[in-house]
Amino acid sequence: MKAAISDAARRALATSVHEAYMEIFPTATIETRLDALEPGSYVAVTCSPAKGVEETLDMSERLANRGFKIVPHIAARMVKNKTHLGEIMAHLDDLPIISIFVPGGDAPRPVGEYSKALELLRDIADFDHRFTEIGIAGHPEGHPAVSDEVLFEEMQLKQEYSNYIVTQMCFDAGLLGKWVRGIRTTGIKLPVWLGLPSASNRASLMTTSLRIGVGNSLRYLKNHGKIAARLLMSKDYRPDDLLIELAPYLAEPELGIRGHHIYCFNQVEKAEQWRREFLAGLE
Repeated sequence: MKAAISDAARRALATSVHEAYMEIFPTATIETRLDALEPGSYVAVTCSPAKGVEETLDMSERLANRGFKIVPHIAARMVKNKTHLGEIMAHLDDLPIISIFVPGGDAPRPVGEYSKALELLRDIADFDHRFTEIGIAGHPEGHPAVSDEVLFEEMQLKQEYSNYIVTQMCFDAGLLGKWVRGIRTTGIKLPVWLGLPSASNRASLMTTSLRIGVGNSLRYLKNHGKIAARLLMSKDYRPDDLLIELAPYLAEPELGIRGHHIYCFNQVEKAEQWRREFLAGLE
């Protein structure tokens, strides 16, 4: 490691990387790739407009039965109505799953009555369920269709129905730290999981970054020549420097940063190999 960090920051970083969980999206081959992970690892399963929430539920069931700690994404825009929500809740209630993540979703048009996460969260609260953790999305770089003021207002309202935040993917440690401090001043106390890119193929990273709307972060790379040069000169990206820059924030208890949510773009083997190498380097 090139940068010097305190012992406290190093310990916090090691814990956060070891306990980080990976996000995957359902494909025909992803289940065998998860063999690279330690038994009992946390895995988030996304909900896409193309495949729908049922595909997420089916894959979550198979992976949970393999012993993984699964966090299914239930995108509001992919739920038809409260009857459909009841079917989803009943499906999950039979599984060893205690955490769900509720984003608004990427579908350009809702398939039914829910257009945003807050609406779905309120109806989830009407059900007798055994979820001990319900997550919501955070947007350190803003949202293309929603103002920052509205994002903060809705996040404050969502606190009543949730108990953790996962941020969108971001390459800028300073921006992430500033955003977390900012939400604390608005009274948002939920613990935060920082969304970070994993070690991955550069082409997949850039394509996915554009698709999920982290344009500001890509502009950050463009304006920071050394970081961009390292990314462009290699076919692979590693987030080592980003994590070292984040370490001091992790060591500040008042910020309430719980850990990392890793966007691995289904390159699970590469991501897990990087994780082990990074932890070995910290030691």
